[in-house]
Amino acid sequence: MTEKLYYNSAYIKEWTSQVARSFEQDGAYYVVLEKTAFYPHGGGQPCDLGRMQDIPVLDVVLEGDEVLHQVEALPASTEVQCVLDWERRFDHMQQHSGQHLLSAMASKLLNAETLSFHLGEEYATIDIDLPSLTDEELHKLELEVNQQIYHNREIVSYFVTQEELQKLPVVKPPIVTEAIRIVETKGVEYNPCGGTHVSRTGELGLIKLLRVEKQKGHLRLTFKCGKRALSDYQRNMSILDAVAKRFNTNYHEIMDRVEKWEQEIRAQKAKLDAMSEQLSAYEAQDLVQDKEAELVDRLYDDKSMQELQQLALMTTSMTDRLVLLGSISEQKVVLAHNGASSVSCGAFFKEHLSLYRGKGGGQPKLAQAGFASREDLAAFMEHAKEALS
Repeated sequence: MTEKLYYNSAYIKEWTSQVARSFEQDGAYYVVLEKTAFYPHGGGQPCDLGRMQDIPVLDVVLEGDEVLHQVEALPASTEVQCVLDWERRFDHMQQHSGQHLLSAMASKLLNAETLSFHLGEEYATIDIDLPSLTDEELHKLELEVNQQIYHNREIVSYFVTQEELQKLPVVKPPIVTEAIRIVETKGVEYNPCGGTHVSRTGELGLIKLLRVEKQKGHLRLTFKCGKRALSDYQRNMSILDAVAKRFNTNYHEIMDRVEKWEQEIRAQKAKLDAMSEQLSAYEAQDLVQDKEAELVDRLYDDKSMQELQQLALMTTSMTDRLVLLGSISEQKVVLAHNGASSVSCGAFFKEHLSLYRGKGGGQPKLAQAGFASREDLAAFMEHAKEALS
């Protein structure tokens, strides 16, 4: 049985222990210590990492009463010096304690039970038993949970018996029947939990709710606590500062400037679309000049698929002939007619594209395709001209 130092104190960073046993299994190395502060995976919280006699600890799992440490190599001595990755540990403490506080306030304000908790590398989430949440309710929840941080409430943990448990207003029944550990946030809740936590809510610094998503009848709240929340705020302020400088304005006027910029973009796009349509009309007139050709075809250097389609439709409005247009830069082809031809454009592509590594399709009067290379595009254009002329 491993003595679990993380139950004594979540703040133990370094310690010395005897090696109880070590072994190799499936190409991986494992060490069992007589005592450890490395927290294993459990309760939605990832494991600790660190070093054991300068050997990296890669993973930590709980098997029965033993904590197994997967290491990069087996230590040579029977007594080892262990060091936690403290930044990772404290981050997990902040997120897990923050989750307890957030869940408690969700229950208090919204009467919403927490269904699950996940602590990821970037974000933490809880799923709550609630079908919807208004912006006002979310705002109130965030304010209240941060108010509890300002109160700097003490957080303590201890083991209780089944009899003692019956006297506590726990938020949920424990999943174990022995060695029942309670994490108590003074004046807030009693929570059966085996994780590591900060000693006071003030150490959380800040809890920021980031978004709410619907998840099969309930809601998922994504949040960050402590240093994660601060780093996120610093990064967002850096982006906001860059945007404000780009628009030569202050933070409060950015949205007004963005809306004005969007209006200008829409106006410019409308002008550009009108000019593009006019240009297509001129190009279409040029394409239909050759009255003797059975097929109208042209291969352009740099037209987009949208431009090809627009030009094809404009051209078919001026002639009953088939129109075959391609773009070298896009490696795309469009085939179209106005209904006067018996050729099905989509069927023609379906029959011939695979010979030239092309993919696409469409309707009888309009089809489009793309090619793996410019050589394939050019070869298909030549083949189509011969087959359709």
